[in-house]
Amino acid sequence: MQSHHRSEILLAAVLSSGAGFVDAVGFIHLGGYFVSFMSGNSTRGGTALAQGNWLGFALAFGLVAAFLIGVVSASILRRMVPSRKRMAVLLYVSAALVCAVVLFDLGLGGWLAPAIMALAMGAENVIFERDGEVSIGLTYMTGTLVKMGQHLATALTGGQRWLWLRYGLLWLSLTAGSIIGGFAYLTLNLNALWIAVAVLVLAVLINGRISWHSPGAPEVSGGS
Repeated sequence: MQSHHRSEILLAAVLSSGAGFVDAVGFIHLGGYFVSFMSGNSTRGGTALAQGNWLGFALAFGLVAAFLIGVVSASILRRMVPSRKRMAVLLYVSAALVCAVVLFDLGLGGWLAPAIMALAMGAENVIFERDGEVSIGLTYMTGTLVKMGQHLATALTGGQRWLWLRYGLLWLSLTAGSIIGGFAYLTLNLNALWIAVAVLVLAVLINGRISWHSPGAPEVSGGS
C-alpha cells in the first residue's frame, strides 16, 4: 500500500466498507457463515464435518468454492480486457451483487444469492492487482492488521510516523461497514444489498475520477 496514491487508498476504503457490509448481511442470513472471510468458513466446514453436520460442511465449502470462482473469473476478466482493467472488475462485482438481490426478490435466491455474494467478494479482491498479485486486500483484515502493527512499531522506534494509518483506515472501513450491514439486514433482509450496490456505484465513480496517470498510459498499480 505504500506506493498507492491517496485516491486509491480512498477507493480501497470505500470498497472495504462495502465488503464489510456484504459479509455482515451474509453472516446473519446464513446463521454464522461468511461470504468474504474464507478462513472462517474453512474452520466452520472442518468443525461441521467433525460433528457430522453434512449440511454445514457443504455450505461452508460451497461458499469457499464460490469465492474462488469469483477470484478466477475476475482474474480472467482482467486478462481479457485491453485497458480499464480495474473498472471492468468493479462493474463485474456490481453486476454480481445486483444479480444476488434480484434473485432474492424473485424468490429464487435463498441459497443461490449467498453463493453469488461470495463470488462477488472473491472478485472484489482482484480489483487491486499488480504483476499477478493482490496489492491491497479488501475483504480480509488479518494481514492488514499485521502490517498496521509493524508500521506502528516502526513509528514508535523513529521511522515513518503515519503509514500505519493507511492500514488502520482499511480495517476501520470494513468494521464500520459490517456494523451498518448488520443493522440494515435486520430491517431489509437481503434487500439491504441494494445499499452495497450503491457503495459499488460510488466506487465506480471514484475510480473514474482517479487521474494519477494519463488515459491510455501503461497500467500502474492495477490501473483504472
